[in-house]
Amino acid sequence: MKILDKYILTTYLKTFFSVFIILMLIFILQSVWLYIRELAGKDLEIDIILRFLINVTPRLVVLVLPLTILLSSIMVFGKFAENYEFAAMKSTGISLQRAMKTLSVFILGLSIVTFFFANNVIPAAEFNFYNLRRNIAQLKPSAVIAEGQFNQIGPTVNIKVEEKSGDRGQFLKNVIIHQKENEKDKKISSVTIAKTGELVSSINSNVIKLVLFDANTYKNVEQANLAKKSVRQEFIKSNSKAQTLFVDLSGLNDVDFKKESSVKKYSMFGVKALDSVIDTLRVVKRTDFERLSKNLFDRSRVSALNTNINPKKDTLYKENDFLKIFEPQQRVQLLNLAINSSKSTIQIIENNKRTFLNKERNLNKTIISYYEKYALAIMCVILFFVGAPLGALIKKGGIGLPIVIAVLIFLTYHFIGIFAKNSAEDSSVNPIFATWLPTLVMLPLGIYFTSRATKDRSLIDIDELLSPLKKLVIKEAIPPIKDNSILEETSESYLNLNTYDDKKLIDIVKNFHLYPQAENYRNTALKILNLRGYREQELKFSGNLTNENYTNALRYKSSYEENSKMSIFLYFVGITPSILGAILKNNGFSVLGKTLLGIGIFFMILFLITYFKSVKNQFNFNKLKGKKLLPITIISIILGIPFYFIHYIYHKNRMNKGLKLIK
Repeated sequence: MKILDKYILTTYLKTFFSVFIILMLIFILQSVWLYIRELAGKDLEIDIILRFLINVTPRLVVLVLPLTILLSSIMVFGKFAENYEFAAMKSTGISLQRAMKTLSVFILGLSIVTFFFANNVIPAAEFNFYNLRRNIAQLKPSAVIAEGQFNQIGPTVNIKVEEKSGDRGQFLKNVIIHQKENEKDKKISSVTIAKTGELVSSINSNVIKLVLFDANTYKNVEQANLAKKSVRQEFIKSNSKAQTLFVDLSGLNDVDFKKESSVKKYSMFGVKALDSVIDTLRVVKRTDFERLSKNLFDRSRVSALNTNINPKKDTLYKENDFLKIFEPQQRVQLLNLAINSSKSTIQIIENNKRTFLNKERNLNKTIISYYEKYALAIMCVILFFVGAPLGALIKKGGIGLPIVIAVLIFLTYHFIGIFAKNSAEDSSVNPIFATWLPTLVMLPLGIYFTSRATKDRSLIDIDELLSPLKKLVIKEAIPPIKDNSILEETSESYLNLNTYDDKKLIDIVKNFHLYPQAENYRNTALKILNLRGYREQELKFSGNLTNENYTNALRYKSSYEENSKMSIFLYFVGITPSILGAILKNNGFSVLGKTLLGIGIFFMILFLITYFKSVKNQFNFNKLKGKKLLPITIISIILGIPFYFIHYIYHKNRMNKGLKLIK
């Protein structure tokens, strides 16, 4: 490995691991906050908390690793460009691709490791995480009773208190207790309401001793004779000044944290297992549809029609309403039967629709999980080729701008993935396409940034983007033939020029556009100055050979005319489909209308870009004339958007007149 490769690799690895650790800590803290309700007040041992964090960490790699690669690439290569290290490399013949070669090999190896990590480690961690959360959920809370809500403090007791006080929260106010006879019973057997209460035993104890004061207990009475049960429920009411309640919580803490459930989700499988599951789910889906279609066909009794009806041969029925062949009572019966059968069929379809939708979502999520493992590995490579050239283009390293750009790009990638996958769950979008959509969006971006950085061009060049359209709209101008002729020495004009002093001749050469004579008049004045000892190079360096203001004004005017012609073209190309699209959309042609509207909006955006470029040319031109930006000019710019053709003609004439005033 060469010294340069070693330097680039070590610099990148230092930044990579630093960013990865920081981001991982941030996301772990966010995960702890997300699951704080499951962890708080559980008296968990430190090893259980560590197991929780270890199992939650692998699922975060899916988010942290792509962001780390993107941010590290922008920071490192931005730093190289900012410190002119890339300039030094290029001066020795080392291109950007050569500088990225070693890191490309590292990222490629990292993407392969990422695939195996996503295929083996993450599913195992998801399985352990699911079981650990399920086991933690069975533990009792140490602070069992929370204010203002019902708290389950055992299999049969729910308690609600309005307020807690005391150094240990042992004094309770306005207590309501719901009790059941046993754990399997769904009905509440008794309700106790007390003004105050006190937790006498320790809150961390396995047995809660709760003393209630001024308590009223209402207990349901089961009626022996079911036939004589009344609508109103009978109960027994008892009052007491002090009442003691004991709740045993020891059974809740008897939890085996190593116990594993047989339940497995799509996130707990590797690629091989997911492939098998997808095939199975597709077979089940097809079987369910066949079963439903057969069931509906059998309910229609179509197959039994021939056995119930004996048609007469060679008989023609001329009426349109076949019900007329039946008696009125039979007609009513037939219609009722048809209505009931239709309602029953619709109900069956609705019930199966919900079932099929859930199965469809499960299948789509499984497909997404399968392709996500490949997409994550490829995305690591793509984001490197997005971040590294982007850092070289923005020429800014360290923290600050690189972090902002990296976060914006990553959020775009992440939210595109979320929206696409959410849409794919109900098959609105193909799940395979939804999984690869973020990759397909970022791939052209990586190619574009790499191409721009390799050619050492700016990040975005509007003129280059519009150049294909310019070639179609604007014909290439034929450069004027330069007139190098001079006046005859015997002519009157020559003799007059020869009588002028040097200052006057220099003014003629420099500001020739202010004189009405032909080009040979300026050439003759320049020749006379040469004869008097003024060389062209000397005049050029002193700024007397040409008028720079006039040259720049011509350039601005030429650019204004080019951008204006582009603006006129884009204006009509954009406004026409926009109007047609709006009309078609309001008249029932929604798809075609929206398509034309989208095309129109796209070209109108291009129109605004070229319009403001022409406005910029206009400002620069007026600046050479010494004019300032006036409120009336701003109004003209605003009105120029809807009335651009008039705006163009007016300012073009003003610029032609203004050329004669530039000195």
